[in-house]
Amino acid sequence: MTAELTTHRTRERVLSGARGAQGPRPEVAASWRRVSAAGLEPGSDPRVPPLRPGELERRRADSGIEELLPHLESAVAPALASGELVVVADTGGRVLWRLGSAGVRRRADALGFTTGSAWTERNVGTNAVGTSLVTGEPVQIRGGEHFVETHTSWGCAAAPLRDPWTGRTLGVLDVSGPSASSHPAELGMVGLAARLAAVELVAAHRRDLDHLRSVALPLVSAVRGRYLVVDAHGHTALAGGFDPPARVALPGEMAPGHLRLPSLGAALAEPLPRGWLLRLTADERVPVTGLELDLRDVPLVRVSGPDAAWSRDLSPRHAELLLSLVRAGDAGRTAAQLGVDLFDDATRTVTVRAEVSRLRRMLGGLLLSQPYRLAPTVTAGVVVPDDRTALLPLSSAPVVEALRGAP
Repeated sequence: MTAELTTHRTRERVLSGARGAQGPRPEVAASWRRVSAAGLEPGSDPRVPPLRPGELERRRADSGIEELLPHLESAVAPALASGELVVVADTGGRVLWRLGSAGVRRRADALGFTTGSAWTERNVGTNAVGTSLVTGEPVQIRGGEHFVETHTSWGCAAAPLRDPWTGRTLGVLDVSGPSASSHPAELGMVGLAARLAAVELVAAHRRDLDHLRSVALPLVSAVRGRYLVVDAHGHTALAGGFDPPARVALPGEMAPGHLRLPSLGAALAEPLPRGWLLRLTADERVPVTGLELDLRDVPLVRVSGPDAAWSRDLSPRHAELLLSLVRAGDAGRTAAQLGVDLFDDATRTVTVRAEVSRLRRMLGGLLLSQPYRLAPTVTAGVVVPDDRTALLPLSSAPVVEALRGAP
């Protein structure tokens, strides 16, 4: 029995409610549960009207992906040569660009997989673009692993496009086509293409940091005391008077004036071209006393101290991590325990450590390790929606599901 036929038979047995039916792969089963909870039916025709041309162009310009297109196209050239479709979508699952032959584009059109259409799980069910956005990892969806019946003739592999310098997810790269022609190697191809794009982004940011350094050097020659020159993302270009961190967490809404930096304390911010001069002031060690994780809408963390406060948006994965740590209290969580909380898999320690490292760039000394926990000076709380079912709706993390079901 071919792998494609196996996925179709598994789908039929599971979705028909057959007793004792063996389910699909765990990541596919988790996606099906999310899609079902969102109210989508296997027999739906989930077409979403595409964006208007003006909105499509605005999203392309805002995505930060356009300069990467030549690199992405080169990395997936074998897929294009074999007749597959290459798609780049933004973080909202909207298809921004499509590359491929006229034939495969016509077949994609028949599915509603058009430029400007929305391919999140909530819109069209389990698919590589939408599921990769939820999991934050490369994923391949084959034929019958799609939730919606009309998509089961299609196969796709996608990987998130991340900017390691900023920590932002920019969108998703997808290779897809008729399921009979899809190949397991496409998953590795999109993953490698995404990593190469990340290298290009870091190189561009380093050039910008070098330029900031050259501009700022004459300006800071007369500065006395401790100072930092950082780019808009908090990466250090210059420093004086102390051994600086490679990066500091800046407030989400950065503005000139007094502010407080995690682990560094009070500072005076002065704008520079594409960066900031931060003069560190004397009262640098006033402890932060409050942290609030707000999960009512877009995940948000608010940090407050005796005389300063800041807030930052969180990615869904960082919201799950911080939720686990807040609920753990002083006991904290090991990497294996966080793997269970996020993925129901204690072996996912490499992924957990990488995500915690990114979260620590934001929280600084508020987040401790061995085990991972919030600092003892922090009083933390969680704000949840009145309707617990609306809590991080795209998440299937056990720690989130537990809070949804809590009284």
